[in-house]
Amino acid sequence: MSNFIDELMKTYGRDMSSHISKNLGLSSKTVKKIIPHIVPVILGGLKKQKDEKGGIENVEHILNKFGGSNIFDNISDLFKDKAKDENPDPNLGGLLGDSGDTAAMAIAKKFNIDGIVAKKLIAMVAPVIFGALIKKKNDEGLGVAGISALLDRDGDGSILDDVAGFLGGAFNKSGSKGAGLVGNILGGIFGKKNK
Repeated sequence: MSNFIDELMKTYGRDMSSHISKNLGLSSKTVKKIIPHIVPVILGGLKKQKDEKGGIENVEHILNKFGGSNIFDNISDLFKDKAKDENPDPNLGGLLGDSGDTAAMAIAKKFNIDGIVAKKLIAMVAPVIFGALIKKKNDEGLGVAGISALLDRDGDGSILDDVAGFLGGAFNKSGSKGAGLVGNILGGIFGKKNK
């Protein structure tokens, strides 16, 4: 997962941060800090879809329905449209259950931004993540197994420890166990709680 997030930020982070900041009135520096919080939550939702809702084929359906590699042809218009949405859906049509709302509230609190803006951020970033996954799959010939591997880096069936490994304590400076903000949200998605 960490490699995917690193690649996403390296390839699209600058453009995403710039366009989102212009549309939502946030600094691009703040947006760039928020995006890595959103990515694991969305990947966690995809993993739950794979494990509990219909396998990797269902994940491919979601990616193609909401993303598509052609999303990068006009990313500025995508963000403009999402920014105008007065009722953004951070749960992504049920993909994240209620955890999208939880993530939006946690992000709003952590970064001191408006809750509606946080919801819009999740709705704006999600299609880019889906598009990047499809592009990676197509460019590298990953196939369904490759996407599955991206959703569970160490192959043990749990995305929670993958997230904890990526975060490396950066989001949980209290010294307590778990992955902090994102780990707690993912715990909600999977019906688990970090201890």
